[in-house]
Amino acid sequence: MTTTFEALLPGTERALLHRVAVAQSEGRAPSFVGAVVRDGALVWSGSRSCVDGHAPDADTQFRIGSITKVFTAVLVMRLRDEGLLGLDDPLERHLKDTGVGEVTIAQLLGHSGGLAAETPGQWWERSSAALRPGLPDVLGEQPFLQAPGRRHHYSNPGYTLLGSLVEAVRGVSWEEALRREILEPLGMGRTTLEPVAPHAGGWAVHPWADVMLPEPSEDLGLMAPAGQLWSTAGDLARFAAFLAAGDERVLGASTVAEMRAPAAPVGEGDWEGGYGLGLQLVRKDGRTLIGHTGSLPGFVAALWVSVEDGLAAIALANATSGPLTGVVAADLVRIVAEAEPRFPEPWRPLPEAEADEELLALTGPWYWGTYAYGLRVGAERSVDLEPLRGAGRRARFRALPEGGWVGLNGYYEGETLRAVRRADGSVSHLDLGSFVFTREPYAPADVVPGGVDEAGWRGL
Repeated sequence: MTTTFEALLPGTERALLHRVAVAQSEGRAPSFVGAVVRDGALVWSGSRSCVDGHAPDADTQFRIGSITKVFTAVLVMRLRDEGLLGLDDPLERHLKDTGVGEVTIAQLLGHSGGLAAETPGQWWERSSAALRPGLPDVLGEQPFLQAPGRRHHYSNPGYTLLGSLVEAVRGVSWEEALRREILEPLGMGRTTLEPVAPHAGGWAVHPWADVMLPEPSEDLGLMAPAGQLWSTAGDLARFAAFLAAGDERVLGASTVAEMRAPAAPVGEGDWEGGYGLGLQLVRKDGRTLIGHTGSLPGFVAALWVSVEDGLAAIALANATSGPLTGVVAADLVRIVAEAEPRFPEPWRPLPEAEADEELLALTGPWYWGTYAYGLRVGAERSVDLEPLRGAGRRARFRALPEGGWVGLNGYYEGETLRAVRRADGSVSHLDLGSFVFTREPYAPADVVPGGVDEAGWRGL
């Protein structure tokens, strides 16, 4: 029997609204909107406001600040997928005379290009774009704080360069590319460069008194690809669904998954936060969240996606500081995940065509020296290799057309696994990047590098 649950349970909805109410009250926000996406659909939204009867809804625009960067990154990845550029290309191969030398496109996407966090001169979020008419004004005379590629250092000018790259390669404005290639295909008609009613006004709340001051709303000019956009909880719900599963009209699932991977090497389970290709990555409540936070004077915003849970959450507020939208969005995901955990997909046997006796013969225990591993077959002739006891290197492998498999994650990512056969066709051992796996620990055969003592195993 199959049962579907489209709406959230009343108790879950109450818990979500309570979290938003606490966030609005404790964060002293004029208004606060929260929303939850489950399996690609907006299933809940709620809000609180300081003005009775005038609470915003999922169609009210807020400024989303640096969430804009994710849109810019998607545009760059589209160019890559079309073969118009490579991520390891120096920026100046496609965008001349920037003065940033050999900084690569991938380094800019992951904020490891060594560029400064902000522009020189006046605070760019609160001053006229006329002060920065060209890229030299955005970058300044000394754009670098450290050597490119050494470490992650967040850079708003870096995303200005990426926006200009999109314009140079596409031959249209960043705004036109954004509208045509992302907003229209995903049905995001309420995401714009300038506010369109109904929209929230931006406010600064005094840190020591319950009074407010309106914040200016500047056109960011060249800096727009780093933080210009206005959007709604409803539109960001559509974008969250795209970040979870991809959409062939914009980017395929494999490319979106590539964006979600850390841009710098980290050990699995050893990190609490990082950055992919245009996406922030955090570990919270035992789950991995991908997305972005954003802020501009008068607004704070957050969008988090838990791919494993099939959930996403959006939090938007119109205050310069105070509301912890990133924390709240993570809490909205947690509330639903704990109250209404996702049903696993039913177990199903592999298709008949994939029940390969030769492949099945490779399953079961294998030994790298005295380390015990198990090999399991998955869909499309993929295999998993995982330790059977203690610590070890766990990895997934995709089948290669010419035979063998390539590692997809962890220590063995990119490494080749192959079955080495004897002259009679039987399997002698597995070779994984020169490591030999045998059916017995240190099997007495010449396949083990260095050989095996002829006397065999012994006691004390």
